[in-house]
Amino acid sequence: MDYKETLLLPKTAFPMRGNLPQNEPKRYRKWFEEKDVYKKMTTAHKGAESFTLHDGPPYANGNIHIGHALNKILKDLVVKSHYFRGEDVRFTPGWDCHGLPIEQQVEKKLGEKKKALPVTTIRRLCREHAQKFVDIQKEEFKALGVIADWKQPYLTMKYAFEAEIFRALCDIAKKGLLVERSKPVYWSWAAKTALAEAEVEYEDKEDYSIYVAFELDDDAKAKLGIDKGAVVIWTTTPWTLPANVGISLNPEESYVLTGDGYIV
Repeated sequence: MDYKETLLLPKTAFPMRGNLPQNEPKRYRKWFEEKDVYKKMTTAHKGAESFTLHDGPPYANGNIHIGHALNKILKDLVVKSHYFRGEDVRFTPGWDCHGLPIEQQVEKKLGEKKKALPVTTIRRLCREHAQKFVDIQKEEFKALGVIADWKQPYLTMKYAFEAEIFRALCDIAKKGLLVERSKPVYWSWAAKTALAEAEVEYEDKEDYSIYVAFELDDDAKAKLGIDKGAVVIWTTTPWTLPANVGISLNPEESYVLTGDGYIV
């Protein structure tokens, strides 16, 4: 006997399984292509107070990771919250298509062939590599439900984008705001190029930290009414001590003068 037929179970139109691998792409296609949700968001509140989110671009050199997801989801929440407040919103995503990571991945694929290729060919391959991951990351961000102007993202490798940067630099130069000076930079002997601070990784190293007592001058000791006194400081960079010219004290903190004449 089939006891299932004897049970009074609730009935629902919801399917028993989500079948997300099949259903999610259909839903996203409806959002981004059929309904064009972003276009509706940017036209629904014309004339209202505007809100534009300037997207700091990720590198176009691989699939997205949890950091990318957290970044874009939070930005998406901010834009949508302003939209539901009745504001005229804009969110143009972008990609950083320059930098060492892209070039290094292309060079890794080329291997020894790189030495025989002209620079123009390597640049073209770098552009193709960047564009490939722009397309991949775009679909991955859309799969997170991020609503943005995916049809017209900004890419730092677009010639029009580079031209705008050059025009802005020229305007700055015409106003006399550019100054030529010397500045130390990080340099990669392997890549034969300067490095940004974000591209430099420090090697962890255990070293000494020290406590140092700085003797008070006679005026300070006279004001405190003591014959002997020294302020104790702690530092992890003892090599900077010869350049020290002063010690800062917090007026909101309490300090103690020990019997040995140390102020801590």
